[in-house]
Amino acid sequence: MKRGWLILGMGSLGVAGVALLAAGTVCLTSGCSTLGYYAQSVGGHLAIVRAAKPVPEWLADPGTSAALKARLELSQRIRDFAVSALREPDNASYRRYADLKRGAAVWNVVAAPELSLKLQTWCFPVVGCVGYRGYYDQAEATAFAESLKPLGLEVSVYGVPAYSTLGMLPFDAFADPLLNTFIDYPEGELARLIFHELAHQIAFAKGDTAFNESFATAVERIGGERWLREHASPQARADYERYDAQRRDFRALTARFRDRFNALYDGAAGDTDKRAGKAALMIELGADFEALKRERWGGYSGYDGWFARANNASFGVLAAYNELVPNFERLFEREGRDFTRFYEEVKRLAALPLAERRQALP
Repeated sequence: MKRGWLILGMGSLGVAGVALLAAGTVCLTSGCSTLGYYAQSVGGHLAIVRAAKPVPEWLADPGTSAALKARLELSQRIRDFAVSALREPDNASYRRYADLKRGAAVWNVVAAPELSLKLQTWCFPVVGCVGYRGYYDQAEATAFAESLKPLGLEVSVYGVPAYSTLGMLPFDAFADPLLNTFIDYPEGELARLIFHELAHQIAFAKGDTAFNESFATAVERIGGERWLREHASPQARADYERYDAQRRDFRALTARFRDRFNALYDGAAGDTDKRAGKAALMIELGADFEALKRERWGGYSGYDGWFARANNASFGVLAAYNELVPNFERLFEREGRDFTRFYEEVKRLAALPLAERRQALP
């Protein structure tokens, strides 16, 4: 799907890169069968950082196209804004660039049962339990997804343009770089992605994907709106508003059906009736999507792929990125729209046990 990352969120939390810190303990903590997964994670991240060069080197290289130079210069203005206006970390992240010669940084695999939207989780040292597994090779991701189907799980595989190593890795050379997978995104989306991934370096609640991703998404939205208002051209703002209107429509439609699927699965009906109800909801979802395309989007087809592959897993991952965003937006307002105070409170919440953390969110 065209720019499908925009509906799923920006990327994985750093199982891939943080594996560098955990690989040495895999056989002790998770069993040696997990070693192959960590090996591809470590190798994949190292391949990315080895391909990256500092942005000034790309700008000075006569072989760098004028278009790429313009995007890199824009990225550095956005990166500076993240520090000066949003109080995000001032470090080596997104100060280097790599062309991976492929369309995604990693491919995530998510899975959910036949009659539930609750994602399957996998647990790792350092980051805890998360609702996905990330692979640097698409074929490996697809093969793992296929291995889950005999277990009665519905699966989804989607490309991710960027991921965060949470700022945990030593040395500037290991810092998260800009990538060809997102450097050409429209100005507002490029800003949002950078703001989102940097937010993961500020606060991290081990094993709480909804908290982590919703926090980063809230920072992304708040920061993106401010960047567009203060720095983007009128044309860039207009282009962004058109695209974001479609994204808001998508979120509204999928949230409405997600609630209906949850009500069905949590209800008292037997499995046979639930399967029939699920099939009917899928048909209704497709009809409502086609009406949306026809009546509001002028036939825009950028979301066709998502709806063609929609299942419990793809609905489940949407919730992880958006479930708590309103809570974080309210928290930002409560802290006087002061980013420093906001981040300190989020870090305090991240240190709480899960039940207390949820209760403390406004």
